Amino acid sequence: MGQETDEVGEAIAGELRLMDAGVRVSRSLALQLLDPDFVEVGASGRRWTYTEMLAELPELGGAAEGGPHYEPSNFSGVLLAPGLVHLTYETVFDGNRARRSSLWRKQGAAGTWQMYYHLATPIPPDGM
Repeated sequence: MGQETDEVGEAIAGELRLMDAGVRVSRSLALQLLDPDFVEVGASGRRWTYTEMLAELPELGGAAEGGPHYEPSNFSGVLLAPGLVHLTYETVFDGNRARRSSLWRKQGAAGTWQMYYHLATPIPPDGM
């Protein structure tokens, strides 16, 4: 288990906001949560850049109010250095499970926490 700190709590809150359908369809809200140097390797294996993610997020899974949504669990986090948090957790989305890892960073004393890197790894149906 990681250590629960205010910083870890803020990163978890950001992670949960990024799973919210209202945030996913709003470029301005998503923009606040993604670091300009953001990169993701999704469960499909696709590599996403900041620009690609902002452009396509409203069309990705979890953006439709009445559609499937992410069900996160088992959050664990640790403050790696001042302004850098590593989170791990699992999600279920439309019956598919994934293990996830995110780096969140905060730049400057007045900065906000933003997702810098995200990795999703599918869990096979019979996987533990």
